[in-house]
Amino acid sequence: MTYLAHDLDDPSVWRRVDMLRRGGAGVTVAGFRRGEGALREPAVVLGTTANGRMVQRVRAVMAALPRIARLVPAPEHGTEVVLARNLEMLALGAALLKRRPGPGRLVYELLDIHGMMLGQGPASRVLRRVEAALLRASRLVVISSPAFAARYLRDFGQPDTPTLLVENKPFARSAGTPAGTVTATPAPGGIEDGGPLIVGWFGMLRCRWSLMTLDAVTRAQPGRIRVRLRGRPALDVMHDFHAIVEANPDLEFLGPYSWPDDLPRIYAEVDVAWLIDRYQAGQNSDWLLPNRLYEGCLNGAVPVALDGTEVARRVQSWDCGVIVPGAGGADPDPAAVADTLLAIDAAALRRLRAAVAAIPRGRLEMDDAECHLLTRAICGAAPVPAEQPT
Repeated sequence: MTYLAHDLDDPSVWRRVDMLRRGGAGVTVAGFRRGEGALREPAVVLGTTANGRMVQRVRAVMAALPRIARLVPAPEHGTEVVLARNLEMLALGAALLKRRPGPGRLVYELLDIHGMMLGQGPASRVLRRVEAALLRASRLVVISSPAFAARYLRDFGQPDTPTLLVENKPFARSAGTPAGTVTATPAPGGIEDGGPLIVGWFGMLRCRWSLMTLDAVTRAQPGRIRVRLRGRPALDVMHDFHAIVEANPDLEFLGPYSWPDDLPRIYAEVDVAWLIDRYQAGQNSDWLLPNRLYEGCLNGAVPVALDGTEVARRVQSWDCGVIVPGAGGADPDPAAVADTLLAIDAAALRRLRAAVAAIPRGRLEMDDAECHLLTRAICGAAPVPAEQPT
């Protein structure tokens, strides 16, 4: 299998490679870079691109098109399977297969939808037509949330290519662990220990609305809510991130963390996990099922989600979290967020932790058997499985 990735410096790319290899596939990795330093392992580097710069990305793809078959080695035997992550890689994947003799299988990995794909202007319509033509050449679309099929592919009238749901679950840490055994311990100094409610916001920190709201909530209720931030802040979106955090004693930024080794420790230090993201409100932010949903629950943290989003629907189906009420799809004001968070007392948190602990592990993490099933479906060696129960 050839895996074409838009950003070889993105850890999620290598998690997908791990899934495919656990599933029994031999994987050649090729793609563009957006960072510096050594990659996790050797890969075919097609060039460099920049986050959010669609025009520059198109130019990089056009430069790679005539060289793609020469740069990416062909398989020694069998049908060539190309898994292409994002639209620009799908175009390269289609070009690669056209230059190869014999049959090939093109699979589209649609895990993030650029805002340009969602407009009604000429550029958006052209991009969707390009995508539609490539979808007709694809045998399968891999999605990480059911909303991508319902709210984008179907609502925007894209071709009815079969979809495969592959959720952003981490890999199982040990085999044979029975369902319903997620452990949860009170956060040191948290609400069950007589302290403030400790909110954890982890991962890619790119939602300015979340930063400003959590800043306002904690300032309005000094000492009652404390927010711990870990990961990588998107300073191009929140240029004043560090100044805001440093000026508020109830906001604490503790830098990046090692995935997955640090997850049990950092989630044990908080009471609830902040899953609200308004970076692309009404679009990706409403449709995503991010990996922090699964990681937080797996490590005993109670999720906080916004009503009306796909995350909230999943949390409600598990009956395990806190839902901040929306206002007809609009962002809630800080007062509504504060009211929701301050309604969590020690007894309520214990009940919610018990609900999180009761979630079957198979809904939160991916074992080798699931990797094998999904990889075979991607490669066309097995039928596409039905969606797992929520």
